[in-house]
Amino acid sequence: MIRLWRFIHRPSARYSLGGLVAVGGIAGILFWGAFNTALELSSTETFCISCHEMRSTVYEELKKTIHYTNRTGVRAICSDCHVPKNWFYKVRRKIQATFNEVPKHFLGTLDTPEKFEAMRLELAKHVWATMKENDSRECRNCHLFNSMDLERQKPRARGQHEDATASGETCIDCHKGIAHKAVHEALEEAPAEGGEDGGFTLQ
Repeated sequence: MIRLWRFIHRPSARYSLGGLVAVGGIAGILFWGAFNTALELSSTETFCISCHEMRSTVYEELKKTIHYTNRTGVRAICSDCHVPKNWFYKVRRKIQATFNEVPKHFLGTLDTPEKFEAMRLELAKHVWATMKENDSRECRNCHLFNSMDLERQKPRARGQHEDATASGETCIDCHKGIAHKAVHEALEEAPAEGGEDGGFTLQ
């Protein structure tokens, strides 16, 4: 290790400083391009549903909602709701998935519909808590209170949005189960929460 450290710090006798800087710059650009390409590819719908846990459960539910098919043809994919657009938060989310969710995929934590259903409420609560914490950040990529024409909304919806704006509520406070099977009704029946449960989320 000492010899390697000395070799790295020793000035080059064969190559110019400019050449070394140029090679380093090109290598850095290639690495950065590959890294960002991997980020984007891992945020596509094809990648998200490549795991059978997603493809056969929540993706099938999404296909039955207005977020998937509607009169305007504007469709939300998994990453629109569950992967941040901001680069810093996106990288943090990818790191979280790499060390938390990917291992559980290979361990078979949710490899059957029965296992998924058994953990569905717990998983949903993690997602709701995250959205509550970040003020429904991903929802607001498309939906903003100050861009809503409240006069064109039904009276009940208009009143709720006006109240939410005034009280500082966020989207997830009212819109749980908007794109997947509604399980928030089970909160009243769920046992009191104990300690940590491993932090497994599906976002």
